[in-house]
Amino acid sequence: MSKYYKIIPKKLGAEVVGIDLQTENRPEVIEEIKKDVTNHRLLFFTNQGVISGQRHVEISKWFGELESTFYKHHKSPHPDVFRVSNDESEGCTGVGRTGWHIDGSFQPAPFAYSLYHMVSVPKTGATAFVPLTELIERLDPETYSRWNRLWMLSDRRSGPAHPMIYKHPITKKPVLCLHLGMTERFLWDYKSPDERITDPSESRALLEEIHEQIVKKNSDLIYRHEWQPGEFVMSDNLAVGHEAVPETQLSRKDVGLRVLHRTTIKGVHKPTK
Repeated sequence: MSKYYKIIPKKLGAEVVGIDLQTENRPEVIEEIKKDVTNHRLLFFTNQGVISGQRHVEISKWFGELESTFYKHHKSPHPDVFRVSNDESEGCTGVGRTGWHIDGSFQPAPFAYSLYHMVSVPKTGATAFVPLTELIERLDPETYSRWNRLWMLSDRRSGPAHPMIYKHPITKKPVLCLHLGMTERFLWDYKSPDERITDPSESRALLEEIHEQIVKKNSDLIYRHEWQPGEFVMSDNLAVGHEAVPETQLSRKDVGLRVLHRTTIKGVHKPTK
């Protein structure tokens, strides 16, 4: 329980009440917020108004060094703010729809945190989140044993090999390094005498297996977050997988304008066994 704000638990994460992110700069409050992001994995700050790109970046720096994405849009309010939309004239479209993922899996160390601000809310267009530790804990022993031998290879040719199951650098709980839309191949038993790369058909089968574990066998773990105007979300990117639901791509004409701003914080811990 914080003495600076109220925490209201949600299905996944928690809502924070009593903080104005437009002006909050007290070091002791910032430290408490950072601890609560680790404890709850997702923090939702509602009714924050329109947070400028510069302020979004200032808040993000509470968590470390920013590492901006390769996506750029001319209407972004800041070079480090990724602007997403359902209207290509307003932001990058089709984002987050390639499969369940964490952000930055193609980096030597995936992004440590992702911070989101909803600028314009359409009639529909949620983001779905899944807790990775609980997902791993539900795997049957045979599936866990196989996944524990897998390393993912990004579809970027220069991308690193990451163990699919590893320990979160802060909590030490098991988490997944995954991107179902940006994984080209897997490695079995990396850096062992039995190391073997998967062929395309085996890779597709593994990606489908991971997808089914989330959406069919463990669908009750999924939290579908319906955005509110002016909402700001802080995410422990390593602890939760996410995916934009199909409705995020419905046209502006049908559901209204969707604009989401995101920043990402550089990872400092490479996934390791």
